Amino acid sequence: MLDRLVRVARERGLASCALTFEPHPREYFALAAAPSRLARLRDKLELIAGAGVDRVHVLRFGAPLAGMAPERFAADVLAAGLGSRWLLVGRDFRYGAKRAGDFAQLQASGATLGFEVEAMPDVLDGGERISSSAVREALSAGDFARAERLLGRRYAMSGRVAHGEKLGRELGFPTANIVLRRKPPLAGIFVVEAELEETRQKLRGVASVGRRPTVKADAAPLLEVHLFDFAGDLYGRHLRVAFLAKLREEKKYGGLPALREAIEEDAARAREWFSRIDQDHG
Repeated sequence: MLDRLVRVARERGLASCALTFEPHPREYFALAAAPSRLARLRDKLELIAGAGVDRVHVLRFGAPLAGMAPERFAADVLAAGLGSRWLLVGRDFRYGAKRAGDFAQLQASGATLGFEVEAMPDVLDGGERISSSAVREALSAGDFARAERLLGRRYAMSGRVAHGEKLGRELGFPTANIVLRRKPPLAGIFVVEAELEETRQKLRGVASVGRRPTVKADAAPLLEVHLFDFAGDLYGRHLRVAFLAKLREEKKYGGLPALREAIEEDAARAREWFSRIDQDHG
């Protein structure tokens, strides 16, 4: 979709622009029932920029936007606000208060306000429609090969490393902790490859995504990454974590000794996974 946007903008001598909302409208109306986020806002902006888009406009989704009639959205936001001349949306795109606006109405508004509207056809992968729902399904099942096919890249999370409770260090497995402020699309224990933003250094490791039931009840989701063969201070640094394979589901243990044993086994299995990959590509 972004490739099509950039190509048409260049053909017409226009600036390419992507419009997104923060938070997602479904998060605004029913946070608990909203689908998990596939990317944080920062990741989304980096991916859009990487596709060659000139500008991104992030609209704060709140009561004013939620109550805006479709005609006013088209006139005030798309035409007057963004100066739109050509618009690309999915054919099932809905907009305006109570999602009253549809593709046909947007086309009609465009004809009056001076912008064209095009519907993006479905993009298929082996007959399967590529969609955020399909990606979430693949990630939830730990099928990272399918997720990579659908995304066109390895699935990754990123964030700034925060101070934690230092429990991993006490157990002999220090971790880089990234707080997840939205529900992640996957949970469990994973083989990962992390990258430090500042140096692009790639580091192998094992990671946990979940709520740490052995340590604390009703904790917020957390990404904890134990990096192999690394010694250094990561606090405050930005880390991107690519998920390569799922080892198991998250589990509540009877105490810290049992948890330590499980982490040791997870780390050993992750190292074995990398060893097999190295042999296959050696």
